[in-house]
Amino acid sequence: MKPYSKRAQKITASTTMRIDAQYKQMLAEGQDVVGFGAGETDFNTPEHVKKAGILAIQNNLTRYTAPAGTEELRKAIAAKLLRDRDLEYAPNEIVVSSGGKHMFYITLSCLLNPGDEVILPAPYWVSYKEQIEMCGGIAVIVDCDENRNFDLNADDIARAITPKTKAIIINSPSNPTGRMVSRNVLEKVAKLCVEHKIFAISDEIYDNLVYEGKFTSFATLSPQIKDLTILINGVSKSYAMTGWRIGYAACNRELATLMASYQSHSTSSPATMAQKAAVAALDGDQSCVEEVRQAFIQRRDVFLKKAAEISNIKIIPPQGAFYIMMSVEAFVGKTMYGKVINNADDFAELLLQRAGVAVVPCGGFGAPNYLRWGYATSTENIIKGLDRLKGFIDGK
Repeated sequence: MKPYSKRAQKITASTTMRIDAQYKQMLAEGQDVVGFGAGETDFNTPEHVKKAGILAIQNNLTRYTAPAGTEELRKAIAAKLLRDRDLEYAPNEIVVSSGGKHMFYITLSCLLNPGDEVILPAPYWVSYKEQIEMCGGIAVIVDCDENRNFDLNADDIARAITPKTKAIIINSPSNPTGRMVSRNVLEKVAKLCVEHKIFAISDEIYDNLVYEGKFTSFATLSPQIKDLTILINGVSKSYAMTGWRIGYAACNRELATLMASYQSHSTSSPATMAQKAAVAALDGDQSCVEEVRQAFIQRRDVFLKKAAEISNIKIIPPQGAFYIMMSVEAFVGKTMYGKVINNADDFAELLLQRAGVAVVPCGGFGAPNYLRWGYATSTENIIKGLDRLKGFIDGK
């Protein structure tokens, strides 16, 4: 083994990015393939947001900003949290980063000491576990019951708490399940956090993409839990701005100061013109967000109706985000097209090779017999992909 970092060599490549790269390579080669892998919408960034970014470049707003982000953007984020969630944060309690993923990494870097434990409900977004370990922490996996649609259970969380527990991760609506955590369960978890002085990292990146039930922001549950919560969000999903790389965290002032200082020695501030575009997104007309939400409701319903026609699969109905979990457990241990299916990874690889359908196997998400289908694609592609899945299963 070469003398590289042992910690780096333990990192598993992102399943999502690997599948998406393979899909895009096949497309570039002219192959007939339908993709359901990437965690980004197929909508374009709104025109007024693009214009704000272009204008920033034309006005030479291309230099460094404060490590925590511009005052203007942090004020826009504070206004958004007050408007949408009735949460009051001062600009110096907000840190802007180069995307929600980077914000999560900065948060863990500023919270964890070697050996600290982070409670991680499964299924989980693939980067959570890797980043916990990259920061010297230990991910304590709490498996959510698939017979309860993978919904979080507070009693399971309570049993996982030890003297080494530093934080818990809440992701609602969830990637990959699309499920939301109910207010009742969140209140029980919040009580545990306050009682044991545990930080809550609440990933709320899909907060505007909710189709059933009422979204509850974790920090709203009490002043005590707000002080322990690191609320992470961004503009990527709601405004189709994945490539602009703007994420943010809202938390207590002491931690925000520490996070800004840490970031100043790593990436420094996010791109200045992207910050200008994010201000336009947050301060501007929000009808574009509702239009996207309505489109996803329609796509989700088409997917669920079409999937009901396919035998031997099980669907976890999503309440938000734009993902659907599909169990292929019925095929595990069986031979398909001359290959033994040991898990969802085998099924996904064969589905791509034989039917030209790219989906994400959820072994890296803590659910080895499930596939994640992203319905951030056209209705036509949803129908085509599920028709191909049906033919693949039926041997046609």
